[in-house]
This record gives sequence, C-alpha cells and structure tokens, in this order.
Amino acid sequence: MQTKLRCAILDDYQNVALSSADWTPILDRVEVQTFNNYLGSEEKVVQELQDFEIIVLMRERTPFPESVITQLPKLKLLITSGMRNASIDLQAAEESGVIVCGTEGSSNPPTELTWALILGLSRQLVTENNALRSNRNWQSTVGMDLYGKTLGLLGLGKIGSRMAEIAQAFGMNVIAWSENLTQARAEEQGVQWAETKEQLLEQSDIVSIHLVLSDRTRNLIGRAELQRMKNTALLINTSRAGIVDQEAMVEALQNEWIAGAGLDVYEQEPLPVNHMLRTLPDLLATPHLGYVTQGNYAIYFNHTVEDIEMFMKGTPIRQLLSKK
Repeated sequence: MQTKLRCAILDDYQNVALSSADWTPILDRVEVQTFNNYLGSEEKVVQELQDFEIIVLMRERTPFPESVITQLPKLKLLITSGMRNASIDLQAAEESGVIVCGTEGSSNPPTELTWALILGLSRQLVTENNALRSNRNWQSTVGMDLYGKTLGLLGLGKIGSRMAEIAQAFGMNVIAWSENLTQARAEEQGVQWAETKEQLLEQSDIVSIHLVLSDRTRNLIGRAELQRMKNTALLINTSRAGIVDQEAMVEALQNEWIAGAGLDVYEQEPLPVNHMLRTLPDLLATPHLGYVTQGNYAIYFNHTVEDIEMFMKGTPIRQLLSKK
C-alpha cells in the first residue's frame, strides 16, 4: 500500500479550509492536517512541519524565507493562495527542488472592505454603535458626506479601477496617481490624472492606497506626505503596511494632521497585543480581512486541491517562478 503524502494547511484561523472545498479527490493519497493558530517563530515552523511533503499557505501569514525552506528536506510542494506571495523565497525553493504553486482569487473582497472602512470612518459607525450598545449618547457625531468629495487613488490597477467606479456612483470626484499611470489611462477610467503624488494628496478628502509593495513604493507616504494632506482627510490602506511610514502615520493621528485612518494591513501580523495601533483614536482597524470571504476561500481551496492533484500527476499548474 502506497504511503500517503502529508499536507499541512497553515493559519486556518477560522477552521474553514476543509469545508471551503471538496477535498475528496485527493484524500485517498494525501493526509491533510490543518493548523488553526499562528505558529510564530521560524524555529516553531520548522519543528512542526518536518514531516510534510506539501504545505499550503494563506497569503503571507507565515513567511517562507530560505532559512525555513532549507530546513524542511521532505517539502516538495508549496502552495499559496493568490498568484503572488512576497514572503516566499522562490529562488531558494527552486534550488531546494520545491515546486511553488498559487491559486486565483477575486479582487472584489478587498475592494468591498476598503469601502467598509471608508464608510465606517466617514459616518463614525464604531463610535455610534458602541454608544448605542452602552446606553450612552443618542447621536454624538456628525458624519462626512461622500457626495461631492474627492477620492484620491494611489494606484489605478484592478482594485483601483473598481474603487473609482464605486466612488463615481456615490457622486464623488476621483483623482489618481502612480509612477506609471498616464493621463490617457486615467481618462479611460473617467478619472482625473494627478501629475504628482503631492497634487493628489493636497486635493483629496480621502486617500486610498492600491499599490504593490516594492522598493519604489516602500514608505511612499511618510511624514512630509501626511502633512500635505488636508486635516479633514482620511487615509485608507488595505494594500501593504510598508507603503506608509508607520511611525509617521501614528504621529499624524496623534497630532491630528489628518482626521482619521482605516487600516487592514500591518508590518507585523498578527498585531502584538500591546501595539500602539490598538489604542489610537480616529483609527478604524481590521485584522487583514481584505481577502477573507466565503467566495474567495472557495476559490483558494478548490484551486489548492487542483494544484495538489496536478502535482501528483507530474504536471504542476499555476507555478510561481523566481525572476532570476
């Protein structure tokens, strides 16, 4: 009888990985084990995963640098949800003979969460909900109108373009900027093109970030940029924490350079219990929920099963390769 391959599914916080897809096509050949809690240190990751040939990652919750990959000699297949994962050292994986595959996903969930943060902040929903539940003030805030306001988009890709459509439905003006964005591309989306980042920051009532983290975009928004924003403006980041200088953002909120911020991404995840961001006023924060929906999970885990099936057939699909 052939020995089953062992498959570890990491960071299944909600314990839904096995119910989000039909795993029966592979269960006769693969033994699947889920890990519902964050393993934490590299030492713990290596210790727990020594005996697994297949490891499934949920986005970038648990990093897989060279130092982890090289200590897992049984590892043959590494699968990540999504088709990009900056926390995997693809070159180290290739050098160790590990195949890395991804899955498709939808850009709708992060778009929807971004609007949840915008609406929650603009109408002070957390403050008013807490007051209602604790029998305190009946109405204590005055909300910000979105109609007629300007949404500034840093990035006009798939998510940024969808953000623009929804903003226009609200009757908002939309302006966009990125290093590679052209006036022609902006006009195709019915969006005003900002010649400079500074122009966008100065004109926007809400600034929403939709860029990939890279050497060019790291700390794109720092102290000087935050001070250029209106003191009534909101900053929304559902992309990557490193795009915004975290210390500068804390300073901006503490000193009321801006009116508030909505965050779904952090430099360290899970966010430490005593982290400053858990206590700041005028901050609406969610624990990286942008991609966490039933529909997206169904795509992720159904494609994971397909990835494993095709790997066992010797014809892997959706491979992620290093850029040597």
